[in-house]
Amino acid sequence: MNTVFEREQLVRFGHCDPAGIVYYPRYFEMLNELVEDWFAHGLGLPFDMLIGQRRVGMPTAQLDTRFVRVSRHGDRLVQRICIERLGGSSVKLRVAFVGDDGTRVEFTQVLVCTSLSDHKPQAFPDDLRAALERSLAAQQETTT
Repeated sequence: MNTVFEREQLVRFGHCDPAGIVYYPRYFEMLNELVEDWFAHGLGLPFDMLIGQRRVGMPTAQLDTRFVRVSRHGDRLVQRICIERLGGSSVKLRVAFVGDDGTRVEFTQVLVCTSLSDHKPQAFPDDLRAALERSLAAQQETTT
C-alpha cells in the first residue's frame, strides 16, 4: 500500500470493551479522526475551515471494513491512507491500521464533496482538488 498520509494511534483504555480489545465502533471514530488529520496536516485544508467557513462537506458515501486481528489497550497502530481513485466530486481511499503483528483493520472509504447548502454533490473546490492531485502524484512517485 503506497501511503499518502500516515500517523500513529495509541489504543487507549476508552477504546476497549470489557474483553480488553478495541470495541469495533471505536475503529470508525479513529478512522474519522485520521481523515480529519489528513485534511488538516496532509492536504492543508482543515475540516473546520471547509465545513464551518466554506460550507463544503465531505461525507462518507460508502465504507467497507475488514477486521483482521484484534487490538488491545496499549497497542500502537500505524494508520495509513492511500488514494485509490480521484473523481470529479469523490475520492476513494484505502486505509489500513497496522500493528506490530500486521494489519488489524482495513477500510475502503468513498468521500463525496457536497455543498452544505443543499447537501448535493459538487465538484471539488480548486484548492482541494489541487491538494488531492498533489497527494496522488506523491503517492504514485513512491511506486515507480
